[in-house]
Amino acid sequence: MNHIVLLGDSIFDNAAYVPGGPPLIAQLRSMLPEGWQATLVAMDGSVTSGVITQIDRLPVCATHLIVSAGGNDGLSRAGILQMPVASVGAAIEQLAALRAEFQRNYQKMLQALQSKGKPFAICTVYDPCFPDSWTQLVTKTALNIFNDCILREGITRGLPVLDLRLICSEGTDYANPIEPGVPGGQKIAAAILELVRSHDFSSGRTVVYC
Repeated sequence: MNHIVLLGDSIFDNAAYVPGGPPLIAQLRSMLPEGWQATLVAMDGSVTSGVITQIDRLPVCATHLIVSAGGNDGLSRAGILQMPVASVGAAIEQLAALRAEFQRNYQKMLQALQSKGKPFAICTVYDPCFPDSWTQLVTKTALNIFNDCILREGITRGLPVLDLRLICSEGTDYANPIEPGVPGGQKIAAAILELVRSHDFSSGRTVVYC
């Protein structure tokens, strides 16, 4: 029987943001066929380097790993969006350096996951849901450099991808500007199950699920 393990950040570990409502892991478990299991090892606040330490807590019987990481890497560098620069080119140069740093960390995470020899899928970072239009525009645009890395690395390795930007597409999906609420969790859980049930992990081909 399949045993799905969720690694990463608060996209999966969202219990603190849905008081009185089911967290994502409970929603996923409620959808599973009889005999299937789901385990949460993701931790709120984790960055890509933190996922490597989560790998040590994988259940021996895990069959499929789903990883959501990158949002907190971006959040930890959000101050760059307020930095004054002399030109648009200078701003792009700083963003390029940020992208290179993230890519190195993301590659290390994927290498650690691949060393376990278990089928796994990765997730894009979904768009935030800030009420302020300027913050929303700038943050959403800046996150594209992270999502470009995620998609390129996934395609290079033939990994399936959950595109959370298309899954959580409505304001009601969010508990706050950056965390999934109950409706968003329900959508993500359903997409995870569909991916595990549908994807041919032996194909070595990237398929985007949304």
